[in-house]
Amino acid sequence: MKTYDVVAKAIKAQGVGHCFALLGDGNMHFAGALAHLGVSFTYARHEHCAVSMAMAYARVTGQPGLATVTCGPGLTQVMTGLSAAVRARIPLVLFVGESPLRASWYNQEIDQAPFVTACGAEYVRILHKPRVTRQIQDAFSRTQMSGIPVVIGMPFDLQESEWGNLNFTIEAASDFVPSAGKVFPDPGVVDAVTALVAQAKRPVLIGGRGAVLADAGPSCIRLADKIGAVLLTSLPARGLFHRSIHSLNVVGGFASDTARKACLESDLVIAVGTSLASHSADAGRLYPNAKILHIDTHPIIYQQGRVAAHHHLCADAKIGVDAILNALGNIKDCSSGSHEWRDELAAQQEAAEYPDALPFQVAPDVIDPRQMIKALDQKLPKDWFMVNSSGHCSYYAAHMTGRSADAFLTIREFGAIGNGLSYAIGVAAARPETQVVLIDGDGGFLMHAQELETIKRHGIKLLMIVMNDAAYGSEIHKLRVDGHDETGATFGQTDLASVARGFGLGGVSFTNLEELDAAFEDFVSGEKSALWDFHISDQIASPVMRRLTGAKK
Repeated sequence: MKTYDVVAKAIKAQGVGHCFALLGDGNMHFAGALAHLGVSFTYARHEHCAVSMAMAYARVTGQPGLATVTCGPGLTQVMTGLSAAVRARIPLVLFVGESPLRASWYNQEIDQAPFVTACGAEYVRILHKPRVTRQIQDAFSRTQMSGIPVVIGMPFDLQESEWGNLNFTIEAASDFVPSAGKVFPDPGVVDAVTALVAQAKRPVLIGGRGAVLADAGPSCIRLADKIGAVLLTSLPARGLFHRSIHSLNVVGGFASDTARKACLESDLVIAVGTSLASHSADAGRLYPNAKILHIDTHPIIYQQGRVAAHHHLCADAKIGVDAILNALGNIKDCSSGSHEWRDELAAQQEAAEYPDALPFQVAPDVIDPRQMIKALDQKLPKDWFMVNSSGHCSYYAAHMTGRSADAFLTIREFGAIGNGLSYAIGVAAARPETQVVLIDGDGGFLMHAQELETIKRHGIKLLMIVMNDAAYGSEIHKLRVDGHDETGATFGQTDLASVARGFGLGGVSFTNLEELDAAFEDFVSGEKSALWDFHISDQIASPVMRRLTGAKK
């Protein structure tokens, strides 16, 4: 038995069901041993993509993701993905090689630990055989407890050495990670915040991923109905309240005209299980007249350079909301006029043609992205899993409604584009029974278009929708306002449909929406992935971009 056999056994024992890999000298024998133990693999074409796939897999399954790359340049390729996983607090273990211990010189040698810690992740070196299984168990325990990714580095000549007659015991992290239980609120604090809630005239309730994980959606809807609040979510929790007629979809910079109006008029914001990030408050400009009540297991006072909340209830999201509901007792109407206010807002949202009402002139050979998303929202089944990327295009894709938070993924904490295709592959590995749809921009999609070959090779059926404005959308709008040459941010109308067909997949180009029904029927009846290349207008700036560039004038 080789040492990499023991490493593979120890990692499989952590409950790992899938691994995302790109092989090299530093990890190929370990990966082969793990595959022989029955762990399924997705073999990526780029190391960054392997890590990004594992991130999406972890977010969807709730279990630590696993990826493996080789040492040196294999590791340096993953800096963006690793940093994004740290910011998003995604539990992840990355197994990498290290340069051989017995080599006097090795071309790919680098001091890997500082690189990893610079990303905010933890680095564990395995150098002593008797500690192998315990260090692996500890790495999985730590990432599950903290949400911080852990990178395991092990010299590949040590991996390939004979194990010998050493005894070893394999233990699973799940046997050691404590069940912390639920956090119940202090009754005195509940009474204080309930009095605040009862006095609100125009309350807004915002749910985040903490509310999703705590299954607090129904309780939040009951509280909103009791006090006359409108319902909103952070972008990652989009769809949490999709069954309520008083849901105005997402909050923050991506808020619709009606949702923004509600926030600007609100006197109380009840933020449930959300990090109160700057984007969710549009950098603090969204609630000028409101007090903020934060219900969370880790209530926040300051966040990203601003006061994020004025009142706090330390509790599990569902338990905290239920406690306020119980404290409200038999009060029939907790506010004056707020029910009528929220009914008017819901009616405005329903009547609006687009979330953003500003008119634009659109050339005949391109599509208004708002019209495109509206048509797709009506055509694509509500139970298909939607993956949204970053970039200018993500504003439009955020406004697909009537879809559950359980069938939606976006990871934007590091602000990086180029991850969408990898995230979609990771979701497809986690939810093989579900149809996965990616909506991305052409600039981000082209960064890792090589993963189209991964999709073909693994037989994954994805629907990839590209909003193609022949440019980096955010950059061209900023450059235009600045009066600078935008040449460096534009690259012409790439024929992405032909690119997809070149990889053996389906590909359709759209300059209007007339062929959408036929393309949908072809995809549903077929067996392979398809890329829909929508040529959209580069003249339509999203509201968040208009506010950003307007501030620069």
